[in-house]
Amino acid sequence: MGYHTATLPNLPSTATPLQDHKQRGEGRATQRSPMKESGVCHHRLLRRQQSCCTPSVDRCEELGPDIFVWIWEEMEEAAEAVVISLGNEEEDGYDAVVVGSGYGGSVAACRMSMAGIKVCLVEKGRRWEAKDFPTSSLKMMSDVRIEKRSLGISFGPKDALFQVYEQDDSLAAVACGLGGGSLVNAGVMIPTPIRARRNSKWPKEWEKDWEICEASASAMLNVQSIPVKFPIAKTMEEIAEREIEESFQSPMKLSMNFSRDEQQLDSMKPKQMGSCLACGNCLSGCPYNAKNSTDKNYIDLAVQAGCTVKTGCQVLSVVKNIDDIGKEGKISRKTRRRWLVFFNETDYVLSDFVILSAGVFGTTEILFQSQMRGLKLSERLGSGFSCNGNNVACLAGSPASLGAYGLDSKQFSKIPFQERPGPSISSSYTSSLGFTIQGAVLPKAFPHLLFKGITTYGWPTRYWFLHGVIEKIKHMLGLKSSQAMVLNAMGYDESDGKITFEKETNKICFSPPYDHLLPRKIKAFQKLTRKLGGVLFMSRYRSTSVHLLGGCNASSHPSDGVCNPNGQVFDPKFPPSVHPGLYVCDASLIPCSVGVNPCLTIATAAEHVSNHLVQDVLKYRTREGIEFMGKTVEQKPNLIPHRRLDSSMKPTVVIKETMRGYVGGMPCSAYLKMKMNCWNQNGFDERYQVMDESHPLLRGKVGGYVVFRSVEKDKLHVIDGDVDLCGVDYRTPYTQYMCYRLLLSASSGSRYILEGRKIMNPYLSALYAWSESTTMHVTFKKVAKNSSTDQMMILRGELCISTTELLKSLISLEGNRKGKFICLLLQSLFRTYITQVPRGYVEDFPLFHLYQRPYPDSTLHDLKTGDGVIVSCRQWKCSQNPWVLEEERKLNPVLLVNGYSIESYYLPTEPNDLIRSLLEEGHETWLLQTRLHPLHPSNNFTIEDIGRFDIPAAIGKILELHGPSVKIHLVAHCVGGLAIHIALMGGHVSANHIASLSCTNSSMFFKITVSSRVKMCLPLIPMSMLILGKNKTLPLFETLKATPRQQLLKSIARFMPRYERCPCDECEVFSGIFGNGFWHDNVSPTVHHWLNKVSLPRLPMAAFPHLRKICNNGFIVDSNGKNSYLIHPERMALPTLYISGGRSLLVTPQTSFLANKYMKLHQPGFRHERVVVEGFGHSDLLIGEESYKKVFPHILSHMRLAEDGRRNGGVGGESLKYSKETSDWDDDQYEAAGYGGFGTWVSPSVNVWLFLALIVMLVSFYL
Repeated sequence: MGYHTATLPNLPSTATPLQDHKQRGEGRATQRSPMKESGVCHHRLLRRQQSCCTPSVDRCEELGPDIFVWIWEEMEEAAEAVVISLGNEEEDGYDAVVVGSGYGGSVAACRMSMAGIKVCLVEKGRRWEAKDFPTSSLKMMSDVRIEKRSLGISFGPKDALFQVYEQDDSLAAVACGLGGGSLVNAGVMIPTPIRARRNSKWPKEWEKDWEICEASASAMLNVQSIPVKFPIAKTMEEIAEREIEESFQSPMKLSMNFSRDEQQLDSMKPKQMGSCLACGNCLSGCPYNAKNSTDKNYIDLAVQAGCTVKTGCQVLSVVKNIDDIGKEGKISRKTRRRWLVFFNETDYVLSDFVILSAGVFGTTEILFQSQMRGLKLSERLGSGFSCNGNNVACLAGSPASLGAYGLDSKQFSKIPFQERPGPSISSSYTSSLGFTIQGAVLPKAFPHLLFKGITTYGWPTRYWFLHGVIEKIKHMLGLKSSQAMVLNAMGYDESDGKITFEKETNKICFSPPYDHLLPRKIKAFQKLTRKLGGVLFMSRYRSTSVHLLGGCNASSHPSDGVCNPNGQVFDPKFPPSVHPGLYVCDASLIPCSVGVNPCLTIATAAEHVSNHLVQDVLKYRTREGIEFMGKTVEQKPNLIPHRRLDSSMKPTVVIKETMRGYVGGMPCSAYLKMKMNCWNQNGFDERYQVMDESHPLLRGKVGGYVVFRSVEKDKLHVIDGDVDLCGVDYRTPYTQYMCYRLLLSASSGSRYILEGRKIMNPYLSALYAWSESTTMHVTFKKVAKNSSTDQMMILRGELCISTTELLKSLISLEGNRKGKFICLLLQSLFRTYITQVPRGYVEDFPLFHLYQRPYPDSTLHDLKTGDGVIVSCRQWKCSQNPWVLEEERKLNPVLLVNGYSIESYYLPTEPNDLIRSLLEEGHETWLLQTRLHPLHPSNNFTIEDIGRFDIPAAIGKILELHGPSVKIHLVAHCVGGLAIHIALMGGHVSANHIASLSCTNSSMFFKITVSSRVKMCLPLIPMSMLILGKNKTLPLFETLKATPRQQLLKSIARFMPRYERCPCDECEVFSGIFGNGFWHDNVSPTVHHWLNKVSLPRLPMAAFPHLRKICNNGFIVDSNGKNSYLIHPERMALPTLYISGGRSLLVTPQTSFLANKYMKLHQPGFRHERVVVEGFGHSDLLIGEESYKKVFPHILSHMRLAEDGRRNGGVGGESLKYSKETSDWDDDQYEAAGYGGFGTWVSPSVNVWLFLALIVMLVSFYL
């Protein structure tokens, strides 16, 4: 389905499109603006926008009071045009997309950007300035999001600075914002201990350059020593070595600026840094800009080098971009990038490389979601989860001078620098037992009661809860509170935790690893409490961690990890290969606990991964032959241009739709989310985009999932989808289509295409509007990975939306233009069903050039029949291949017999009609032009006359030329098939002269749809004969002169209900008489034009009374209505093929079903086949654009088998091997499934009343 690349909206919340573009231009001074490159500068575009919104004086007078509405609409369209032009730069995608901006993602983005790679850094959270960090408990609570996984509830903003996850007896906290955890951690930088690096899980490849990478990370993070010993450090120094068993002080540095200089002029650090004021509020974000968080170093350099930063964008999944999807009916027109990075169910960006650095939970969840969409990943995903042996406690009420409460700015003047709390953590002590304890300052903004009773329990157990309340009252009254500090312990757990994914809720769950050192850490906390005095508040959770590691462990072997040591994600389908371009670069790579603060370890691993990543990108681009251009950009200090998703950029209308039904006889449900008015949406078949193209509000993109358990046990996620609620086919301008085209991906790796249409026809006004607008006709296909070995699965069915679900969809409608959307949708339905105004007409568009290949030469033979009537037969001789042996090349001739007047075989405008196909096969071809043909119109004949005289005359002529021993293949359609069966079963033609018989929508039986049957029951035909009088020929061309009687009959025909209307008058009259002879979307405009404007000038109607008798009986009868033919099955000793259209219009598939059973019963010694071809109606079986691929092969194969049987002296038993859309059941599934055609929707009483009303109206009009 020609889908398009969806680009993520990218304007900041407070900026206009032009302001945002200007801001980005300042961030990339040496890059040329996309608009400038196209020759359009900002002020010229703005002038154009203003001018297009200024109406002329005449236009103002014409519009009157509506002038302001018109101006507003014009301004809206101009603004949308500006946004589209600004967003075009992303349609090409990026060389690399980095997801997350912590210690992993910022490193990768920086190193790649500095290498000249086009990088986009995506961050879920917002950008935090120093002034934005919380400084009060109330502000802190508004910046926290808590998810209680056990209860399935969450509260707090999704982009909150602090993200807290509670799972059973475990608690984990992470940060969210541009800079990740570096925004709110203590900035402790301790080299990775040797004990961790000697762990058997630790990748040995890391050791080669670990020290170099560690030094590089330390330099970038500007790691500094603590200049003085602050009170909490002094206290810990006095007691820790005595109270903590076999402990020693660990050397530590911080990524903070302790320089007393107010300005940093180093060009490598364009961010103007403040100096640490020792306020102790590091854990709530530094309000004085003194912390070297990654947004001030790595990200800042990346932006200078041209990196695009997007904030407020949460990545949902990554999906491989496979170009060869659906080359037959292609799904996508995406630029050739290797990966799709989805932000939600519909929006994505394209990239050659994707680096997942969203933290342990974020990266693991993205990979799980990607796995649900077909990405093959290691079974180790989620395993090896570690909490770094982390435990937190709070010591309160101590008489010791800890000075561990954070300060506000008013207190600085009262307290000297060295007596202030200092950085959050300024000392660290490591026990030989394998854990480290650090004392930390409690930030002023932290709600103290959380640490003193709500999420903790006290030790000793006496009155511990009252202590927290008393301390809070003191704090509120401004009284001096007792001393308190936070105790943080880290150690070596077993790294055997597990992160899992719940498919039903699409959420991750986690269970912490076993920590055998937990009792010793609690004992150490208690010893410190005894020494310092006060109450120890310990977490109620078994595990309380802020240092999460693992989940996507790096390993040298695929069986032990998810990624290799370079961060590349393993492809378990082809071990030890990797998914090209997919990397992990964050804490989830670390395969074991490190026992200390892991910040420097994560940054070091990221430096190692980035080294290989940059080389990989450069090699790939060189191999692809894409030129690199280095970038040198002057960057304004204190400015990182970034983009944020904003409500103004959201799609205008969002609709949720749930449909259920059966596809291929199996239950199927679709849960879709449609985003309408997607500006870059342009992905439908061009024939649906004509003069009356649907409004952008009625077109959009589709996300969601499909549940089809019979095909895939898990959900089938939509990874690309388009919808058009007012699609138009220029072949059927009266019909409105709601078109859905979805590319689905399963966790098994298989991909499927679901195409659906709700078809709304103005049949009997709006009687069927409800069922048509709520029923989607679905085709479900599996995308073959290997076209040579995979079998194409095609299933068909219907999905319906119930009244309840429709009401839910309307209630849940979102967007700022809901009213206009509903009005436009109702307006389109009103135009379809009530006013019935066509949305374009095939004659309004230039017809395709007529097929230039000359038609083969033919000879016209005039034949005089037994009753003295002159008919004709056209002969085409085939050109035989001289290298083929005579006995092999001489094939029997073929005689073609048309239906009622309309030409089905001789189509000079088309490259592939049946006559050309037969000649290419090597058959001499004869086309009988009976007395039904417009060249030989007769006023007095029956179908029986054609069988008794015309067909025997044509066969006699062929035998005369080829000799009596030759056998003839017969191919007949509709009435021609009835006539052939009359000729054979009436004894007028001997079966000994027939090689095979192929009939389309015809046989000795003739079962028509209910609506056609009602027409035949009514006295329409007798009245038509009475109106016509003696001249039973009706002129169809508008240019031909018609008598008043003929005009009256044509007027009645125009008013007759039919399923598909057509602006062509000849087609309207013909379908009013017969009913629709074909589905318009199956035939080309050239065939439609040739049939109605060239081929059929007159319609002989003399045979209608006999045809009415056959239709009412359901089988062939003589002109008197007697059964003179079915009683002679012995005369049908020949192989037969009966073909029906599965989408009935006039003749139902029961016609071929009964005939096939009749022949198998009475002539079991011959081969008899029955084929039902899906998607075809009546005449379009032979004149359709796809007939040469889906219908003709059956006929040709049937003839080949008959020829083989003749040569081998037998009948031939090889079965047909062409279409999988064929059927031959013991019971007719088409009848059981209601495939009587759309005419079965009409009750006879409706037709009777409509007919009587029509007669009264016409009589009153003419009288």
